[in-house]
Amino acid sequence: MPQGKPSVVPDDGLTTRQRRNRPLTMVHTGPGKGKSTAAFGMALRAWNQGWPVGVFQFVKSAKWRVGEERALRVLGESGKGGAVTWHKMGEGWSWVQRDLDSSEEAAREGWEQVKRDLAAETYRFYVLDEFAYPLHWGWVDTDEVIAVLGERPGTQHVVITGRNAPAALLEAADLVTEMTKVKHPMDAGQKGQRGIEW
Repeated sequence: MPQGKPSVVPDDGLTTRQRRNRPLTMVHTGPGKGKSTAAFGMALRAWNQGWPVGVFQFVKSAKWRVGEERALRVLGESGKGGAVTWHKMGEGWSWVQRDLDSSEEAAREGWEQVKRDLAAETYRFYVLDEFAYPLHWGWVDTDEVIAVLGERPGTQHVVITGRNAPAALLEAADLVTEMTKVKHPMDAGQKGQRGIEW
């Protein structure tokens, strides 16, 4: 893609502007670090454009105080970019579930809220953080998610993060990035660090 130009221009009857302004479904998946970090980087770009941003954190604990949340909340309240709304519906870290029934219910309720917001065009940019897990575990129906995202009104962009994103979601998405782990400090027994993991 030299100089930001696509290598192929489809014969779809759309103008360059129409094609450029399509709503995108994006997925960051894979075993490597950086899926959520990349999505929050995109949220910063959306905020800078003045777009309302909705962050929906699935699985991660509502008690966590993560750096991205604090930064985006401060930016959202600054009045210099788009508003930022943060929704937490997780019970704990994604690999150590304590109350699976409660987590499953919270994930389903979170998806119902996302559907309402998409129908109302509440946000221009959505981060569905760790949403691949409820899909992988069968808590939320992947086919329904694909249908809802495919029929959403307006120009609402959605990025979904998490390991093991279902193949059908990857096929339906416009952009898929797989984070591949080459090396990680945890491989040498080191726990997560302040400023790096949160």
